[in-house]
Amino acid sequence: MPVELGLLGLFLALWTVALAALFGILPTDGLLNLSFYQLYGVAAFLGWLSGNVFIHRSKKAPRQLRSRLLLIYLLGPPGLIYLLRSLADVEIQARAPLAAVYACGVYVVFFLVPVTLKGTSTPRSRFRG
Repeated sequence: MPVELGLLGLFLALWTVALAALFGILPTDGLLNLSFYQLYGVAAFLGWLSGNVFIHRSKKAPRQLRSRLLLIYLLGPPGLIYLLRSLADVEIQARAPLAAVYACGVYVVFFLVPVTLKGTSTPRSRFRG
């Protein structure tokens, strides 16, 4: 699946830059003025989108490939959340040091909602009167 290979490369690059910013290799402090609500909004959107794309892509995938797709779609996008958090001001990061962890929790919740509810929809019955 070439789409997932491209996404895997993108997510690895995001995680690499986020970790480089975390360890001080890249000075990224203060490059983006992002509030907590905006960060959580991005996390919710990414979780919802990743969950729905995972469901769509895993329908046609063989059973052995589904666990790999789950790893890509579940663990990849939080790299963007950590990168966005590392771009915030140092003062904002110091006031809420666990904001990125909470944002990843929001991401996981919004990812798991469509994944766990994918088989619960009931088919519509025709009206018989």
